[in-house]
Amino acid sequence: MHPTLNIAIKAARRAGQIINRASLDVGQLTVNVKQQNDFVTEVDKAAEAVIIETLREAYPKHAILAEETGRSGAEDAEFQWIIDPLDGTTNFIHGFPQYAVSIAQTHKGVLTHAVVYDPTRNELFTASKGAGAFLNDKRIRVSKRNRLDEALIGTGFPYRVFDHIDAYLAIFKEMTRRAAGVRRPGAAALDLAYVASGRLDGFWEFGLSPWDMAAGALLITEAGGLVSDLAGEPNYLTTGNIICGTPKVFAQILQVIAPHRKGGLAA
Repeated sequence: MHPTLNIAIKAARRAGQIINRASLDVGQLTVNVKQQNDFVTEVDKAAEAVIIETLREAYPKHAILAEETGRSGAEDAEFQWIIDPLDGTTNFIHGFPQYAVSIAQTHKGVLTHAVVYDPTRNELFTASKGAGAFLNDKRIRVSKRNRLDEALIGTGFPYRVFDHIDAYLAIFKEMTRRAAGVRRPGAAALDLAYVASGRLDGFWEFGLSPWDMAAGALLITEAGGLVSDLAGEPNYLTTGNIICGTPKVFAQILQVIAPHRKGGLAA
């Protein structure tokens, strides 16, 4: 295992310990509202702090992009860490056990290492560019399903920005008709990890942030899947819109979404 990935794993597990301790009494947490339907707790902040501390100890010159504290480090740094200390905060504060720590590294803008850690199940998803994807040290691959009508598809409903809610609902309606099933667990990083491990056959969502997608996207590509924005281009970290899945299911999701882009839905 690459030493950089080991540092990311150490950081994720330290954050997971904080999250698990807090989960024993979520009723005592102070919850603040960042914007509509977007919450933050002291657990998010403490988990992010310990992740950054761990990464900074090993790589003091690397840049960081984190959900709660934003960008830090040199703007021209070759290496950047992209961090979501607790993806699925709304689930967490309701005691719904579907949330994860997400940590990714880029080198000159290319995803190189990824960790998605589910502390409730002690499931550690990892990947390094060119070295495959793993779940608790066991190699994982996307599923072998080729047909949308046999596929289980994940998604995330719009919850902060509702500019394209009508287009989303039209896509959701069509996907519900055509797929074997559609699920919305509420933690995108974990949803992407589930695509990589074959638990979901595809996924789409609008309006995400880089920290929601970066680690999961590398997991999927290293597991043999495809990831893009709504136009089939590799700009999802910029646009915030993502489609992914097994190669053939991915193509069929793109076909479902394509007609709705003509109505002004951005890539």
